[in-house]
Amino acid sequence: MRTKHVNLLIAFVATVLFSFSCFCISRLTQANNQLINCRNHILEFEDNILRLKNKTEKSNQELMKALKQIKHEITKGDNLSVNLVKKKLSKLSKNEAVPNTFEDLKFFLPHLRKEGRIYPDVVIGKGKTGVSFALGIPTVSRGNYTYLKQTLTSILSRMTPSEEKDSVVIVAIADSNEDYLQYVVRMITKKFKRQVKSGSLEVISIPTFLYPNISNAKQLTEDSQKTQSRKVKQVLDFCILMLYAQPKAMYYLQLEDDIIAKKMYLTKITDFVHNITSNNWVYIEFSILGFIGKLFRCEDLPGFVRFFLMFYKEQPIDLLMEYMFQIKMCDPVDSFDNCKELQKQIRIQYKPSLFQHVGTHSSLSGKEQRYNDIYY
Repeated sequence: MRTKHVNLLIAFVATVLFSFSCFCISRLTQANNQLINCRNHILEFEDNILRLKNKTEKSNQELMKALKQIKHEITKGDNLSVNLVKKKLSKLSKNEAVPNTFEDLKFFLPHLRKEGRIYPDVVIGKGKTGVSFALGIPTVSRGNYTYLKQTLTSILSRMTPSEEKDSVVIVAIADSNEDYLQYVVRMITKKFKRQVKSGSLEVISIPTFLYPNISNAKQLTEDSQKTQSRKVKQVLDFCILMLYAQPKAMYYLQLEDDIIAKKMYLTKITDFVHNITSNNWVYIEFSILGFIGKLFRCEDLPGFVRFFLMFYKEQPIDLLMEYMFQIKMCDPVDSFDNCKELQKQIRIQYKPSLFQHVGTHSSLSGKEQRYNDIYY
């Protein structure tokens, strides 16, 4: 009987051990399967990361390729410009000089390649050069409204005599309306005699042949076509004015014909530029509005103009500036906020603003534009 109990106990223990072994094997199998699944997920994750990395590298390569292409096109433009200048110099008299930068227009604007000398008409000017600041003001007719006299009075009256001597204000008439040209000339010669006599105030007129025909560029409504033509023309106006001002000064200040300036604005600009800690800046904003109050080094202007001319049909000039800064400072993988922070290294904003927009009537008939600089 006792032996029977022992056998039963042994059998029971054996059964328990067997069951426990099976349970352990089952758990080990499940754990192994989980490890295999985890490993598969890790491998899949690594594969996704690799694909993303390859995609990013491909995007970077495409961007670099595009930038190299832009650089190649600019180099081609430079080479073409040099050849065109050499040809033109052989035809000009010894007393004539051709600014190489204007010859660059022939590369970007094919309709000009058969033209002779490209240069705006100098209506009033004594060829003043070697100054610290050139201030550019493009102007067009606004029908019965004009702000140019108010703008010039503000700009010139708020210079010190030494600042006026060390600067030149350039009014660029970008309008084919002969009556408007005559009005501007009469007004300036009557109101600003001293500045005209000293050469500190110049007036140029942009010939109409410099503008390309864009009527067939896009299928647009009549109103949209007018707006598009105005934007294209405005970019070209800025470019031509920049090229004219470039050899005259160390710095170029972009203004518009419907603004006013704060007292001692040029003194504040001079002090800020001389005391700035970084020398890597590309331009300084003395107003947050559009293309008003933007300060450039004159030596940098040809590079800006070439970039603007590559895309002059696509966007207004202030947006082209935004794209230029993105290309110069930001990677495709950078976030918007990070990109803005990087741009601050070369794009400096001065506050409070030194210029305020005062015009309400646009050059487009019937259109009003009411916007102000909140930091003025």
